[in-house]
Parts: sequence; C-alpha cells; structure tokens
Amino acid sequence: MGTWPLPTELTALITGLATPLHGRLAWRLLPLMAGALFAHGRRTVASWLRGASLGHDYKAYYYFLGALGRKCELLAALLLRRAVALLAPRGRLLFALDDTPTKRYGKQVEGAGVHHNPTPGPADHKFVYGHVWVTLAWVVRHPLWGTLALPLRALLYVRRQGIGLLEQGYGVRFETKLQMAARLIDWLADWLKFLGQPLWLVADGAYAKRPVLKQARARGVVVVSRLRKDAALWSVPTPPRPGQPRKRGPKPTYGKQAISLAKRAGHRGGWRSEPFVLYGEEVIKTYKTFLATYRPAYGLIRVVLVKERGGWEAFFCTDPQASVAQVLEAYADRAAVEQGFKDLKEVHGVGQQQVRNYWANVAAYHLGLWWHTLIELWAWARPQGRLCDRSASPWDDPERRPSHADKRKALRQECLRAGIRRAQGRRPPRRGFRAVLRRLLALVG
Repeated sequence: MGTWPLPTELTALITGLATPLHGRLAWRLLPLMAGALFAHGRRTVASWLRGASLGHDYKAYYYFLGALGRKCELLAALLLRRAVALLAPRGRLLFALDDTPTKRYGKQVEGAGVHHNPTPGPADHKFVYGHVWVTLAWVVRHPLWGTLALPLRALLYVRRQGIGLLEQGYGVRFETKLQMAARLIDWLADWLKFLGQPLWLVADGAYAKRPVLKQARARGVVVVSRLRKDAALWSVPTPPRPGQPRKRGPKPTYGKQAISLAKRAGHRGGWRSEPFVLYGEEVIKTYKTFLATYRPAYGLIRVVLVKERGGWEAFFCTDPQASVAQVLEAYADRAAVEQGFKDLKEVHGVGQQQVRNYWANVAAYHLGLWWHTLIELWAWARPQGRLCDRSASPWDDPERRPSHADKRKALRQECLRAGIRRAQGRRPPRRGFRAVLRRLLALVG
C-alpha cells in the first residue's frame, strides 16, 4: 500500500473508530480514509482508491463500504465521545439539526429520489434528484475562530414512494424527517448522559414540531428554534390565591387566554435594547421576551421577539429559565451548520461518490462527515500561521480565520512532509532541493 502517512493523533483516532467493525475488515478503514484525503478531481470512490494505491483490491473496498454503512451509528458515537474528551467543554453542549440534499445521477441509485431544492440558484430549479440527509452536528466555539460545526451522524431520508424495495432488501422502514430527528435526539442523549451536562439542540422552524419536541422533552434536551408568527400560544396558568380551596385533579398546564404574537409585537411597550454577540460580531438588538405555554412543546416556553429592519422575528426555547442572550446566540450559531454543508460538498466532495448500494451511500456520506470533524479537531490547537499562509495573496486579509479548506490543505502538506522525510532517511536534502519541495508543497490543494 503506497500512501502518505497520517499524523499520529489522526491515525490513533481512525484506528479507534474502527473497533466496532469485524476484525477482518477494521484495518481497511485507515487506508480508505487516507485515500479520501488525497483524492483528486471528482471525489468518487475510485478516486479514493487511486489516492491510496488501493486499485488492486477495489472490489473488497466497495464491499467494505456496504459493511461500514451498517455500523455508522456506533462509529459516530465513538467519534462523539472522543471529540468531547479532546475539547473538554464546560456548561451546556449545543447541537444543531438540519437536512441537506446531495445531487445524484442515474435511476439505479438506491435511496435517491426527487426532493425540494432548498438552494434553487440562478436557474431556479425547484426540485433536485438525489439523497436527503438529516444531519446532526456539534456546534462549538473556538477561542480565536468563532463558531464551528463538527458533523457526526446522519440519517438518509427516503420518500414513502421509494421505500418498498429498500424495506424488502435491507429492512429499512419509512420514517419522516421529524421521526429521524427524534431518533437522533435519542441517540445523542444515550451517548452523552454520562457527562451530566445540559444538552441543547438548535434547529430550523421545520423541526419545531410535536414529534421532535416530545422526544427532546422526554430526554431532557432543551430545544431552541424559530416560532411561527401565527403560533397558537396560551398564557401561563395562574396559581391559586392564598386561602383559596384547592381543586381536585392535576394542576393545569396551559392558561386560558390565547396570545397573539402579532399583537405583542405591534404593542409599543415592553421593548428593550441590549448588545449581543451574534455571528461573531457585537450588535444591538431590540427585543421583547415573555413566558407562554405551547401545546407542541407540552408546556411552558420562553418566547423572544426581535425587531428587524423588515419587521420582527419570533424565537422560542423550551427552557423557561433561559436568558435572551442564550436563545439568540444559540440560533445564530446554527449558521455554522450551513457553512459545514457547503464545506462538505465543495471541499470533501460529499455526494460525488457514485455508489449505488444503500449502505455504501450511507458510509460514503459519513466518511465525509468524519473527515470534516477530524480535520477540525486536528487543527484546533494549532496556530494560525501553521494552517494558512497568505503571503502569496497580498490582497487577502492576513487576519482572516483559516477556512476548512486551509486546514485540509495544511494536513495534506504535513502528511507529504512526513512521507518525504521518511523517504530521504538520515541524509539532509540539499538547499536547492528543499526550495523545490517548498514550492511543490505550496501547490498542494
């Protein structure tokens, strides 16, 4: 096997991830991921195999992807545990949940179908053919680079019309996106309950529905999301007066007065202005907050109304004790997941693998997720000067934080340096040869 050596810490992480796999297959994970790191052009599985010189055994690696896809749940849990151990977060842990499509081609791709296109683009394509992945990511804040998303696990959503053959062949049952989101919440709570730290989940308004909120409430996960402007809110039930005889039965959960968000937002009183750190910048926001009861959330919630230039926006949190800053900052940090999806498709080529088997598609998508997270963990404590060099681009901002593409490039260069040192042995290279090597390494993208 002729591949470039990975750093010791990454080799240990990938080897540890392979422990749930069968002993005859586990060793294949490391060379396959090394090939994915050094793949060129279109990121098909064939380019992965060429990147690690594995073409002589290509059939075994294609079968390996199918076996890997069935074990992604356990491997993602190990990566989650390892990431938490490395970063050692304090306080709440914030996770983000969203779905993203990956375009595919061909009618024989298992699990693919026609879905709504969230990014129509200039051509205004309202629908896209491919896979849709309900993805869970850990949202962390770097002390220098701001908010980052570490994707961990995803579930492949298949429409009811296309689930028939998959159910017969693989035992895959139809689930809505909300049911998949609830399953990811259950998985997250199971693997992190040993920490004893509060778990927060931020999601778009499409996931702020009863199945998700019910599962989050049962597992003690706090949810932050956008609130519909016509949401059916109710007042907080009033406690009995002192000396008033207590009525039989349980205490009421919901109040008797309906709350109109439009009227609350239109009222001039109650607004306050404070500075908040949103999207990496300090901004002044005018807001109004109050408690209400919401039947999809099964009880009391914190509502936050925010004035914007074009009107007003409504957010809610299932923890009534949460502050306005916690709610707004959590929802603003959700933008890191959107950037993560962009990096996954443009930097790692997620969706380009061109495999047709259902479990092979699941494995290929997760390998992209895991490489994204592993690269961010590898670069976490490294100085910015070692991750990106913008001296050749004087028009660029040298203080701009390194992008994910910069970090991936720095990792590839470090692997190349290690391979060259190993090949040259103890003899130091000549000065001219060192200059040539530096120029070649700078060309590595």
